[in-house]
Parts: sequence; C-alpha cells; structure tokens
Amino acid sequence: MLLPTREVERRLLRRHDLVAGIDEVGRGALAGPVSVGVAVVGRATRRRFPDGLRDSKLLPPGAREGLCGPIRAWVAGSAVGHASSGEIDDVGIIAALRLAASRALATVRADGLEPTAAILDGTHNWLVPDLFSDDAARDALAFDEVVMRVKADAQCAVVAAASVLAKVERDSLMVGLPDPGYGWARNKGYGAATHLDGLARLGPCEHHRRSWNLPCGTVSAPGGMIDG
Repeated sequence: MLLPTREVERRLLRRHDLVAGIDEVGRGALAGPVSVGVAVVGRATRRRFPDGLRDSKLLPPGAREGLCGPIRAWVAGSAVGHASSGEIDDVGIIAALRLAASRALATVRADGLEPTAAILDGTHNWLVPDLFSDDAARDALAFDEVVMRVKADAQCAVVAAASVLAKVERDSLMVGLPDPGYGWARNKGYGAATHLDGLARLGPCEHHRRSWNLPCGTVSAPGGMIDG
C-alpha cells in the first residue's frame, strides 16, 4: 500500500506560501455530480498530518468520515465544489471538472487564501481553462505552478486530504437524493448491479448523465463503472 508523504508539497512550499492539493470524485459515475476537493497547506502547517490519512478509495466510509474533522484542523483551508449532472451533459466532463474546481477554489480564496501552486492527480492538467471558460473560472484556476503526479491521491498528503473531503461530501449528497429504486445509498451513482437493475426498470431520472452511454439506451460518451 502506498502511504502519503509531504515531500512534494514541502518542496513546493520553498517557492510558494500556499499550496493546494486538488482531487476529483465522481468522474466515472453514471449519475450525480462530479465533485472536486481542494485542501490548502502553508509553511505554518504542522508537519504531521492526521493519523490514518490515505487516498479516499482505500478507506472504509467510517474512517473517511472520521478524518474530515482532523483534516480541516490540519489544513490552512479547504472546500469542495460540485458540477451537476445537467452541467456535465451541457459542457462535458472535463469542463465540468473545471467548473467544480473553480467553485471550490473561489470558496478558498473568499476565505482569504491565495494558493499559487497546486498538486493534481494524474497526467492531464484539466485545470487549464478552455476558450469557453468565463473570466471568473479563469481567475479561480490560475496557478503559477501545477505539479502533476500519478497516484497523487495516494502519495501526497494534501491531495489525499482533498480526496477524502470530496468523497465524503459527494457520498452524502448521493445518499440524500430521492431514490425510487436506484440504490444511491450503496452505489453513489456508479454502475453497480443494483443501479443497473434500477435503470433497466425505471429508466434514467433527472440526476443521471443523459449524454452518457447509459445501459437503458440513452446515447453518447461512455460512462465509468469504478468508484472513485
């Protein structure tokens, strides 16, 4: 099991006063929002991060929920932003990720924090605004430096913190949705058997990503089947 460290963020903190860890949740779901967590650390952040902090996918629900308070006490600031299923249908998943990230970062900056560097999971910097991004999104997503790391959510403590906050908040949103038989409480909108059975019986509802290749026959880009 990969264990997170503060190596990458501490290296960035030699050049930046504040560093943001950013991670997304719900990208591969068939229903519900895509959510982006942002956690910010600074030079004054204590060296030791919360015990048990891991990539959210490696933690059971109770452990994730129990970490939220210690994470918020550890970081300089944090926020989670969301883009709805309708927004995903309207602009596509990558632009929706940017939209969710811009909302989270706007909240962080409204609290007086201005991170100038970010650590992002993966190899694709989806934070870079496209031609259709508005000025507010461009401003919110502006960083002097973005470091990409494969498995950053497992290797970098500040990204793991962002992943836990985003996962817990998105899961809570999904559990709170009206559920005529899709099994949101268990599958959180991902393509589990209970969800697919509900789609076959009921068809899609307002919370489904109707532009995706849903098993009930609606058309478009492929959706994911793995919880994230």
